[in-house]
Amino acid sequence: MLASLQLGDGNNLGTREGKIALDCSVRETKNGTYTISTTDFFFPLVDNPYLQGRIGAANVLSDLYAEGVDSCDFVLMLLAACRDMPSEERTICTKEMVKGFSDACDEAGTVVTGGQTVLNPWPVIGGVATSVVTKEEFIPSDGAKVGDVVVLTKPLGTQVAVNVHQWKNSNGSKHWKSCSAHITEDDASRMMHEAVCSMARLNKNAGSLMLKYKAHAATDVTGFGILGHAQNLSENQDDFVGIELHTLPCIEKTPVINEHVFNFRLTIGYSAETSGGLLVCMSPEAAPQYIEELKKLDKGSDAWIVGNVVASKERKSIITEDCKILEV
Repeated sequence: MLASLQLGDGNNLGTREGKIALDCSVRETKNGTYTISTTDFFFPLVDNPYLQGRIGAANVLSDLYAEGVDSCDFVLMLLAACRDMPSEERTICTKEMVKGFSDACDEAGTVVTGGQTVLNPWPVIGGVATSVVTKEEFIPSDGAKVGDVVVLTKPLGTQVAVNVHQWKNSNGSKHWKSCSAHITEDDASRMMHEAVCSMARLNKNAGSLMLKYKAHAATDVTGFGILGHAQNLSENQDDFVGIELHTLPCIEKTPVINEHVFNFRLTIGYSAETSGGLLVCMSPEAAPQYIEELKKLDKGSDAWIVGNVVASKERKSIITEDCKILEV
């Protein structure tokens, strides 16, 4: 649909033919610097409004980090307060959402300078993030090379974990009854804990190391799932390349729910993620060092080599037939 609207002027940087695609708008300014900007928002998928705000900020900033930038100059906040809540509850929840969003921005070293607020049936928070950089301070998203490996910096399965949490806390849920044959309540709680920790963690370190280790291209994994975003990435490369995904690291117990309770399309690469990891193309020599340093900076959170960049005239990305499902 968006393609049919023919938006843009063909001068976006970092995408094949300068079209609108991938994560950010990258534009050269009149004085020779570059503005990298993006927007996103987050619906209430968690119970805690503070965490909703934090995840909302991490989700917005992630697109910038996929361009290899290590800092955000400023953020505009987009806030929808819930009109259907009683006034006191709305005030408390809205303040907590804003605090979570602001704290994540503080951790990122950026500042909220303005925005817009509306009333809405659901509480929603997001924003617009902007970095102003030189040509040497970011990595265009169109440089993947045959022979690169592909690194994923967060596990998959957040959609599954969030839904299991909701089923567990819903009276008479038929899905939770099905879950109970395969996991315990403690399993479900651990699953949700891992998902929230992942969603709330900034991709700042993953992005800032891309320049050091000379990454060639990246995107972040969100609503289209890992294969959907791999396909978007391969379609926007200068070279005729595709991505073959051979490993899918998933939050523990999410694959069994996907297989036996509800098909989120997790193991075929199309399960939506919120504030997911970066999918980074880089040389096979650099990847192990990148992962090792990232793990130290992110206090033990792991990253994985999940695929390879291969020649493809159709710029086709796939999951290999012998793909390994790795529970983490």
